[in-house]
Amino acid sequence: MPKVNINGVALNYEKHGEGDPLVLIPFLSADNACYAFQLPEYSKHFECFVLDPRGAGESDKSEGVYTTELFADDIASFMDAVGIEKAHLFGVSLGAATCLKFGTKYPNKLKSLSIHSGWAKTDLYLETVIRSWQALASTYQNVAETVINAIFPCCLTPSLYASNPELVHNLSEFIKGRPAQPVEAFIRQCDAVITHDCESELSNIKAPTYITFGEYDMITSPGRFADKMKSAIENSELEIFEGCAHTPLYEKTAEFNQKSLDFLSRNV
Repeated sequence: MPKVNINGVALNYEKHGEGDPLVLIPFLSADNACYAFQLPEYSKHFECFVLDPRGAGESDKSEGVYTTELFADDIASFMDAVGIEKAHLFGVSLGAATCLKFGTKYPNKLKSLSIHSGWAKTDLYLETVIRSWQALASTYQNVAETVINAIFPCCLTPSLYASNPELVHNLSEFIKGRPAQPVEAFIRQCDAVITHDCESELSNIKAPTYITFGEYDMITSPGRFADKMKSAIENSELEIFEGCAHTPLYEKTAEFNQKSLDFLSRNV
C-alpha cells in the first residue's frame, strides 16, 4: 500500500474506484479497513481514498499532542500530496470530528461533508467516557481488548448483542486481526477527542453537509449534538438511523450505505 510523507509523518492509504475523489477518515483506534463494508459500494461511483490516520494502522505513530486540527491539517496536506484539489470528506466519530474541523479551516477544499456520529464540542459526558477508555487501555496494555470489552458495548445496542452475537464476534475477530495500535498512540488519539471544539466555527462550513446519528447513540447522542450542528451549518441535512447506537455503518449496513451514497451522488 502506498504512503505519503506529510507534516513529519508517513501516512498509509489505499485507493479504490474512479470518479469524484472521496476521502474516508477512520474513527478512534481504527485503520483504513474500518470501511470494508462501505468501499465495495462507494468505489463503484467514487475514487475512494481511505487512509490510516496518524497514530493508527500502518501510519507513523508520532509523539506529541494530537488534536483534531492536527488530523485536519494532515488530511489537507495528504490531498495536496496526491493531487486532490477538492474532495468529498467522510468520517465516523473521531473521523467526523476531523471532518468538521477540516470544514471550518479548509472550506474551499470541500465538495461535501459526511458527518456520521460526530460532535462539534466535547462535553463532560463524552470526556468522562473517553478518560475511562484511556484508563482501561493503560490497565489492559492492549488497545484491541479495550475496544472489544469497553468501546463496543458503548457503540452497539444491547439488542444487537442479543439478536446477532455472530456479528459482534466477527467484529471482535476483525479488530484482533488488524495492525496493533500502541497504547500511547491510542491515548493521544483520545486526547484529540477530549479537546475537540469547533462549535463557534461551524458557520465557516459552506459545502453540502450530511449529518447522521444513531437513534440510541449514547456517545454522541442526537439530543446533545444534532440540533447545534444542523442549525449552525447552513447547507446541511440530518438523518437519524432508527434502532442504532454509535455505529449504523455496522448495525444497519445496507440502509447506511444506500442513504449515505444517495447524499454523495446528489452532490457530485
